[in-house]
Amino acid sequence: MGMTIAQKIIQNHLVSGEMIPGHEIALRIDQTLTQDATGTMAYLEFETMGIDRVRTELSVAYIDHNTLQCGFENADDHRYIQTVAKKHGIRFSRPGNGICHQVHLERFGVPGKTLIGSDSHTPTGGGIGMLAFGAGGMDVAVAMGGGAYYITMPKMFKVNLTGKLRPFVTAKDVSLEILRILSVKGGVGAIIEWGGEGVKTLSVPERATITNMGTELGATTSIFPSDDITRDFLRAEGREADWSALASDPDAEYDRVIDIDLSTLEPLIACPHSPDNVKKVSELKGTKVDQVCIGSCTNSSLMDMLKVAALLKGRTIDPSVSLSISPGSKQVLSMLAASGALNDILASGARVLECACGPCIGMGFSPNSAGVSLRTFNRNFLGRSGTADAGVHLVSPETAVAAALTGYVTDPRLLGEMPAIEMPEAFKIDDSAVILPASPDEAKDVQVVRGPNIKPFPQSRAVGDAIEAPLTLKVGDNITTDHIMPAGAKILPYRSNIPHLSQFCFGVCDATFPERAKAAGESIVVGGGNYGQGSSREHAALVPMYLGVRAVIAKSFARIHVANLINAGILPLTFVNPDDYDALTQGDRLALRGIHAGMDSGTITLEDVTTGKSFPLACDFTERQKEMLKAGGLLAYTARH
Repeated sequence: MGMTIAQKIIQNHLVSGEMIPGHEIALRIDQTLTQDATGTMAYLEFETMGIDRVRTELSVAYIDHNTLQCGFENADDHRYIQTVAKKHGIRFSRPGNGICHQVHLERFGVPGKTLIGSDSHTPTGGGIGMLAFGAGGMDVAVAMGGGAYYITMPKMFKVNLTGKLRPFVTAKDVSLEILRILSVKGGVGAIIEWGGEGVKTLSVPERATITNMGTELGATTSIFPSDDITRDFLRAEGREADWSALASDPDAEYDRVIDIDLSTLEPLIACPHSPDNVKKVSELKGTKVDQVCIGSCTNSSLMDMLKVAALLKGRTIDPSVSLSISPGSKQVLSMLAASGALNDILASGARVLECACGPCIGMGFSPNSAGVSLRTFNRNFLGRSGTADAGVHLVSPETAVAAALTGYVTDPRLLGEMPAIEMPEAFKIDDSAVILPASPDEAKDVQVVRGPNIKPFPQSRAVGDAIEAPLTLKVGDNITTDHIMPAGAKILPYRSNIPHLSQFCFGVCDATFPERAKAAGESIVVGGGNYGQGSSREHAALVPMYLGVRAVIAKSFARIHVANLINAGILPLTFVNPDDYDALTQGDRLALRGIHAGMDSGTITLEDVTTGKSFPLACDFTERQKEMLKAGGLLAYTARH
């Protein structure tokens, strides 16, 4: 039997385990990346390991999230990251150099290599043929130290593309179509490979948009072949030597095959508050729009920006609309300026923001009260924009421009003829904003600078044989990491200060939770299906751990979040009978006994002490995960071994 692209890369990087779906495997990691919202904690964790220098082929620290410096906190974090990177052999991408995924695709991505990043959209690298995973900061720290990355061997899905996209229909619409088909849970436990003749019609930036959005499917990662189109992109970046061909075998087998005819698609839009709430743009025709944001790691490439500039040229945005443009990298911005396209954008009345994540994570440019915002981003979770009652929609850059020009949701095909956009034969190369680390000899004298907002890593607790605690919070389905640990300009600066950050935990669901959890000392949280959907932010596990959460019981978990819970020493359990969720009431006192024996048998009994009822819970852990929980999490386990 032949192999898929992902299976070939896994086989070449397999440290331990068998390539059987559902079995735990360990992978050698070639590259890592971090960003500043999660990076500070990742490097604090790396320092606790006592390793002088990273042992990967390449590790890069990006500053792209917390760039709004309203106080000392973000600037202090940036200085800490820069000095710790210099000391330990990590490249440092300065603020303004660009969004981690866009810059990594341009300057560092290599087909066939493995990459993990402390950002859930790291699978963007799959657009260039990398096996790229989003992960928690602890997993990234361990990989930087030379340790393996552990995952459950995924199933293999294939999306077979035929035909060619029509004008004004884009890679973003392909992403929304697969979300419409699979939902935000449909990719859980699977790697999605994109293939078929239609792949040859998509550029690397378009492929990267699709693999970026694969995260919203809950997929382990997504990947495209590495072909002549990939080679042309790397040649334009001056990196043709990094290219190698990658393709699945003709007789490769897949657990599921989905067919999409690109020529049949039309402009799509994801409505509030989920990326899979997808409708045709034509169905929302005439909906008033207050704000439009173009950019983010999903749609901020040079190709995207040139299309936007061409559509805005000679036109002025509607007076009732505020439009922001965020180029994905310094390379993109400088080439826009050199070509004159930046002038076309500015002349339209758009506001050009810095090359950073910005509005995507609520870092500025929040909508007006109850405003309708169309964004080319990857997430539209409730409150993520920074405005609690805003209606955020996800669209392509072309649909975003149409709304900005008319003031209403408008089918972009009504704008006239699509201007022809050609990819350049060579990109402008300037890596001056990527600071190289000190040599091993020089590194001994480098002093790591820590500001007062950087607090020590909180201590986790080993999972004992019994837990008895109140059910302090019960939440529903599709609770995202934004619900658990919100982002935004007011909160992100405290990502290196867990005690302060804890006061915002579950703020979207119940602002009283932190106070109640502290008063309880220890507690249990109950959730519905797909608990922990969204970001890789380990703070959604670290902060509950700090607040005394000992176990989370849910109908099902998102992949990265359940790994982060185990890394933090929190026991994640699932209902054997999902209907048992309805029998539990917030405030009940719950008991878990015989935990260690239950880990071995695969079932632990939950007793509701308040009502006297009992329920079976599933705990399907690997031997390594059992030992991690008994040790008190990944760092304690790593230190022990």
